[in-house]
Amino acid sequence: MNTPPSPFDTFVDLANERLGGKVLAANDDFFAEKENLILEKPAVWKEDLYTDRGKWMDGWETRRRREPGHDWCLLRLGLPGIVRGVVVDTAFFRGNFPEGFALEGAELPAGTDPDLAVDRAMNREEGWRQLVPHTALAGDARNEVAVEDGGRITHLLLRIYPDGGVARLRVLGEVVPEPERWTSAAPLDLAAVENGGRVMDASDMFFGSRHNLIYPDPPRGMHDGWETKRRRGPGHDWAIVRLGQPGRLEEVVVDTSHFKGNAPGWFSLEGATSDPEAAGDAQWQEILPRTALRPHERRAFSGLEPHATISHVRFNIYPDGGVARLRLLGRPTLAE
Repeated sequence: MNTPPSPFDTFVDLANERLGGKVLAANDDFFAEKENLILEKPAVWKEDLYTDRGKWMDGWETRRRREPGHDWCLLRLGLPGIVRGVVVDTAFFRGNFPEGFALEGAELPAGTDPDLAVDRAMNREEGWRQLVPHTALAGDARNEVAVEDGGRITHLLLRIYPDGGVARLRVLGEVVPEPERWTSAAPLDLAAVENGGRVMDASDMFFGSRHNLIYPDPPRGMHDGWETKRRRGPGHDWAIVRLGQPGRLEEVVVDTSHFKGNAPGWFSLEGATSDPEAAGDAQWQEILPRTALRPHERRAFSGLEPHATISHVRFNIYPDGGVARLRLLGRPTLAE
């Protein structure tokens, strides 16, 4: 949990299998399956495990290339968006990692034929464009590369030169939903990751990532939430969420499922009308006062007092503990 901060920490892994990411095709995955590239769990090493094709590796690994060319893999993102950076993780690939990689991206219609997509990507046709040029890789390392493209992407082509193994590919960026989503007559979860919400910061996440708070699926266990260390001094913990679109909240759901002996005692919620970093604490306005929580329970709070359109919320927990999910149901200003 105490890994060094990354410049991409505030972004969402758009390719995450849990969010619907899928590896569609690869020219070769002789030693290790292409699907491993986007597994959510970090890669592991198993010292004595071999298959009938060679050493078992937790990643995508191609055979040794004996002719000109390079290997490639086609992916469909789980959530479309703007790619801000990629992490090409070569964990445990020490003598068998690629010497370099490149990345192309495109916004393609749903159901696009993978073979056709690959053919066009290879020649950068039909909207395919370069996101990362040929870039050197280090073995057994987390290779972080910024992306400056700025356009909406649904599919990626990863090229590795000339061959070898990659443990994981993380595609960090901002979710950009289909515009029709904001015209819904029903309230939306404005904080949900699939609606473009992002957990920008948190006071602490020693035991569980803040990003879990806004995942779409029900929590899988105590590991699948935001949990802070035990607080031994004054104060309380907090997380700041940027909504997918500014709006007015109608209902707040705080889910402490699986947190049975370590749920917060209380919570409160504040809202801001613009980026709170620019104005500081003076900009935060109370939406819900300090309110008791109970362990392992999903509680809904409706009938909120009218408030201004907000773009950010600060979710305060007292004094510390774990929360599985936070749902902020409301209507985006665009719908008005």
